[in-house]
Amino acid sequence: MKISIFGLGYVGCVSIGCLADLGHDVLGVDTNPAKVALINKGKPTIVEKSISELIRKGKKAGKISATVDYRKAVKKSDVSFLCVGTPNTDAGHLNMEYINNAAIQIAEGLKHKKSFHTVIIRSTVVPGTNRRLIGLIEEYSGRKGGKDFCVVSNPEFLREGNAVEDYFHPSLTVVASDSDIGIETARSIYEKIDAPFKVVDINIAEILKFVNNTFHALKITFANEIGNICKRLNIDSVELMDLFAMDNKLNTSKAYLRPGFAFGGSCLPKDLRALNTIAHDYYLQLPIINNIENSNILQKKLVYDMVTGLNKKRIGIIGLSFKEGTDDLRESPIIDVIERLMGKGYEIKVYDENVNLSAIIGANKSFIFSRLPHIKRLLTADVNEILKESDVIIVNARFPGVIGKLAKSNPRKHIIDLIHIDELRKHKNYQGISW
Repeated sequence: MKISIFGLGYVGCVSIGCLADLGHDVLGVDTNPAKVALINKGKPTIVEKSISELIRKGKKAGKISATVDYRKAVKKSDVSFLCVGTPNTDAGHLNMEYINNAAIQIAEGLKHKKSFHTVIIRSTVVPGTNRRLIGLIEEYSGRKGGKDFCVVSNPEFLREGNAVEDYFHPSLTVVASDSDIGIETARSIYEKIDAPFKVVDINIAEILKFVNNTFHALKITFANEIGNICKRLNIDSVELMDLFAMDNKLNTSKAYLRPGFAFGGSCLPKDLRALNTIAHDYYLQLPIINNIENSNILQKKLVYDMVTGLNKKRIGIIGLSFKEGTDDLRESPIIDVIERLMGKGYEIKVYDENVNLSAIIGANKSFIFSRLPHIKRLLTADVNEILKESDVIIVNARFPGVIGKLAKSNPRKHIIDLIHIDELRKHKNYQGISW
């Protein structure tokens, strides 16, 4: 395939070398003549492992060239990759000037082209960019999106120092577009890449890079804070975190990475507070770890605000324990919400098949009766009572037979889903906590 690469910086240079090695004819485009000259000499514009060899090899094979003539680049290619920089502005937003300029350049090239053209966004962009660029290209080219050209979002996940390896062996390839032609073009470009090819919603593709990098930053700072604690306690933090990372069932997996309600139970809150107390005893500042509980409190407040915003006083709760499949009520986050609602005069009814007050003993019993002394009055063994008498139903657990009834319940009732149940989304007055 004939491909033009707009932007000969880090992502663009790696893309040229790798795409040429995959068998494509690649033409680089940049406003900087020095970068163009380097590529045309068979030299990379960056320092990166293995890229010099790929650029030299591609140039020698006649697969790589570069130009400052963007109109020529569009005319001579079927696909244009946008790989220009999107640095931060002083206010912290992404500076979209360069990608806008590149899109306009492609549009000007399309004025003189009759065949269909695919534009693929590799740059990191804000959600909404794909559709905005379609409008921009239409405005400056006089061509119609979907008919004469299409725009595909295809975020890159390249680590500096490991970019070539990452390009050829990604965990997955993510693409999104309103155009089937664009999706199939991208599939063809990456057909030699052995990785799952995921077609997703455009907004998801555009925000994914931010989520990935923010999580990576979070992991680094979390490990650093743990390291700071360990140093004070004379503990080998490297050995500790190596052991931590060995648990790929919980610690380094998708467990606990589903958006939803706050955490609770007898372990997480207790041990989090204890670790923060250890740090406090040693006069250590741990901004990340110290604010985990604050974030959890905000998630509970979010549910409270969702309820109060509906201006309905009769509230039904499905699920009282801190998570499904248990009767453990200790630090269950829904109890905080119940307490706050009751303090404001709301009528509360609770249904939980796993909670039998006569069978609860020990710390579990002490906790629930200290927090909700009138819990016996709140609990009902008949879910139909919740369905009939509640104006708002908060779903905090899924029980066999209950979800189906909820999905078919009176459409005037409001459902707030804290655990993501697809079957409930068809209900007229449904809303999820984070979706």
